[in-house]
Amino acid sequence: MKTFQIYNVHEKKDFPLLANHDSGNKQIIYLDHAATTQKPIQVLDKLNEYYKNFNANVHRGAHQLSAKATDEFEKARHQINKYINAYSDKEIIFTRNATEAINIAARSWGEFYLKENDEILLTLMEHHSNIVPWQLIATKNKCKIKYVGINNEGELDMEDLKSKINKKTKLVSLVHISNTLGCCNPIKEITKLAKENGALVLLDACQSLAHIKVDVQELNIDFLAGSGHKLCGPTGIGFLWSREKILNEIPPFLGGGEMIEDVFEEKSTWAELPHKFEAGTPAIAEAIGLAEALKYIKNIGLNNINNYEKKITQYLFNHLSNIENLHIIGPSPTNDQNRASLAAFYVDNIHSNDIAEILDSKGVCIRSGHHCCQPLHRHLGIKSTARVSMNFTTTKEDIDTFIIKLKETINFLRINS
Repeated sequence: MKTFQIYNVHEKKDFPLLANHDSGNKQIIYLDHAATTQKPIQVLDKLNEYYKNFNANVHRGAHQLSAKATDEFEKARHQINKYINAYSDKEIIFTRNATEAINIAARSWGEFYLKENDEILLTLMEHHSNIVPWQLIATKNKCKIKYVGINNEGELDMEDLKSKINKKTKLVSLVHISNTLGCCNPIKEITKLAKENGALVLLDACQSLAHIKVDVQELNIDFLAGSGHKLCGPTGIGFLWSREKILNEIPPFLGGGEMIEDVFEEKSTWAELPHKFEAGTPAIAEAIGLAEALKYIKNIGLNNINNYEKKITQYLFNHLSNIENLHIIGPSPTNDQNRASLAAFYVDNIHSNDIAEILDSKGVCIRSGHHCCQPLHRHLGIKSTARVSMNFTTTKEDIDTFIIKLKETINFLRINS
């Protein structure tokens, strides 16, 4: 692979959909990476290799195909361990997605430990996947949920957090980087406050893992949820990380094959970590594909990706800020601060769905709606936003074309309103 350079499109050739897809003679410009990333040919080839050469169930078979599949599957676990700097492979639990990972934490840890009048601290910028599981547990265990607000810059209000965290707080669960505001939350500072009050910290890292270094030991968190399809990996695979001590103490989430040690008529005993939390046949190919995606990202280098995305994000903001009656939510990008490579915006008197639909007809893919953040949009007093989200495959030329098409779309909608 060539050296990564600013505005260099060499990476795009590795992504078949980005390089080859043609829709009505218009090249697709994909600007919805925060929803799901496209997959490089290396990942697609790895999936194909598994099904062609060593398709078998893991951990159970005595034959050579099962042994090969098991070896590749466990190598994938180790790859995730190294990617987030976990303490042990045993701490990596494969899930279908980050939503399932948070639900495991809520059901296995939350339901087991949270008591009446205990408090869970969330933020107004959370994805629904980091709200609904805690609402369910709070109702069942008679806990209380508090929400930390945002300040005028569209960042987490740390003074509000400090005023709400207390000795009753048992968990602070929050997003690392907001999928709508784009802000990167100060996790080390938050973790320090949580530990001082005896609370654990869960981090939704879906929007950060593909863009910046995430080190669970350095952050001193207790749970982390990750999603493969936002990491250039397959859909249907995610993971939960937690400390081995916590995972050993809490009950399993699902029951069935693979997660047992012994089954008797009257009781069962559980397998050792990590299998205690992995009931049934796992997403073997998907886990192996995710490992290949992580190798791909590491080969480019997270520092290179982060530096590039800062530049392309600034370039996008410079153009969007010049469009009349267009409002970007969240903080502006700066060189000394991590920010998501995305911009969620709204245009006065124009619905974001109309913008997205017309852009799609022009071969530009963006997102519109509430981005699974209804409480945030309600707090801001807006029904929906349009969202442009980028990664290292996004080029200056992609942004130039998007801006031209966006201006055409806005002018058309204003004339025809």
